[in-house]
Amino acid sequence: MSANGLILKRCVCAAALIAASGRVAAQDVPSAPGLHRDVVFSEYAAPSENREILRRMLTPLAFAQMEKVVARSGKSLQTQPLDLKDERFTVYVPTSPPPPAGYGLLVFVPPWDDARLPDGWSSILDARGIVFVTAAQSGNEQGVVNRRAPLALLAEENTVRRYRIDPARIYVGGFSGGSRVAMRLALAYPDIFTGAFLNAGADPIGDASAPLPPDDLFSRFQQSSHLYYATGALDLSTLGMDARSLHAMRDLCIFNTQSARTPRTGHDIADAHVLFAALDFLAAPPATDDERLAACRKNLEADLQQALQDIRAALAQGRKDDARKMLLDANNRFGGLAANDLIALAEQLNLDAMVQPQSR
Repeated sequence: MSANGLILKRCVCAAALIAASGRVAAQDVPSAPGLHRDVVFSEYAAPSENREILRRMLTPLAFAQMEKVVARSGKSLQTQPLDLKDERFTVYVPTSPPPPAGYGLLVFVPPWDDARLPDGWSSILDARGIVFVTAAQSGNEQGVVNRRAPLALLAEENTVRRYRIDPARIYVGGFSGGSRVAMRLALAYPDIFTGAFLNAGADPIGDASAPLPPDDLFSRFQQSSHLYYATGALDLSTLGMDARSLHAMRDLCIFNTQSARTPRTGHDIADAHVLFAALDFLAAPPATDDERLAACRKNLEADLQQALQDIRAALAQGRKDDARKMLLDANNRFGGLAANDLIALAEQLNLDAMVQPQSR
């Protein structure tokens, strides 16, 4: 697939998001310990707004083009992508009282469409004092930016408002395709999620599928986010995905990672023992080597500046086709780390028509 085609595939259809947004009356959310199904939330917040999700999860050129599409339509971007009165969630509240700092929270993105608590997890959630929340109709057939991401963000927002939650222990996790979405949420929202439990699913970051967010967010992700990869030892294809993802993380200066292979296990959801190990790692203080991180960031910045210099040189020499290709590559690789430079270069190259919104 060409770079243009990949951009076309990875953007968001703005037309589907242009509409008026409604609010619903607050509804009671159960606070008693145990499992609660078909919970209806009612509270919205800025992190789940369409524009904010797209700003964080699209490449700079795709986001800039989306804004132009909306402006040309003469309408406005819908504030929130979902109407919460139509959505259902499952919440598990530990049977033990919250620790002094509050419960932890695990927002779970499933590959299936029903909202369920995985078997055997409740005892670990009890032991670690962690609330669990997951949304219905958030499986692999659903769109990421228009459903799965906002459902996870709204689940977090409403759970935090209802229960006493420790902000240092708010995690996002998922299984299989849901794990890949969880990874993107951890990358885009390190100011909300302090870590991610990636169970049998991960992708490299720093491409059109998982572009880097704005620099301030990415710096926070590098510094403090924890990532725990857990995959069955017999799930060879996913282990390969994990390896590529971890390699990209190291190249982009993310070192707070750990991976585990579950013996005699294929593409299966984690059992209680794996969940316990993951939560133990996510709760630990970041093991950040400041010198190593600083040196890595310096090399990454040098690579970025070299890429921009090469584009400008090609442009000055009249090699516009080469400059366009290099710009699209830099847009996918560096994303929000160079948003202003990339957009300025795109305008010089008249790249507007090459970057189109996508449907998912």
